[in-house]
Amino acid sequence: MPSSRAFAASTTAIGLIALAHAVLTWPLEATLAFFAGGAAIAFVAEAVVINLDWLDHHVGPKVLGVPIYVLFGWTGVVYLSFRVALLAVDGVPAVTLGAAIATTYDILTDHRGVADGHWTYTDDLPGPRLREVPWWNFAGWVVISAATAAFTLPFL
Repeated sequence: MPSSRAFAASTTAIGLIALAHAVLTWPLEATLAFFAGGAAIAFVAEAVVINLDWLDHHVGPKVLGVPIYVLFGWTGVVYLSFRVALLAVDGVPAVTLGAAIATTYDILTDHRGVADGHWTYTDDLPGPRLREVPWWNFAGWVVISAATAAFTLPFL
């Protein structure tokens, strides 16, 4: 099992590298909209599911129960997914494709965070689960990824 410290550090690094790339390749307004807007929406979404007792994170440091590294991880993965989508299409189709790519990433990896003890889904909501990850997590990835990418549309 990877250490929690190494996991949080590597996740944070992904977000910082994505931010650095955006600063070098995008207009400042697009970068600020994407990363500030994306971190804000991810923070609110995480805080909601934590306060509903549907999710328990085991890695800190945290603000209102939300681990700081999560904000970097969300924005890093969504940025990379959106940039890949922008290679194929522009505008709203890129937002949609980027959200699909980011959600696919989560479908392939989220269960590892559960297995490695970084977080636990504690909800008792009905519905399907994929390798211990509830359906609403994937739905959240679609919505949050699309919203984050959409913040940039006026600036790109």
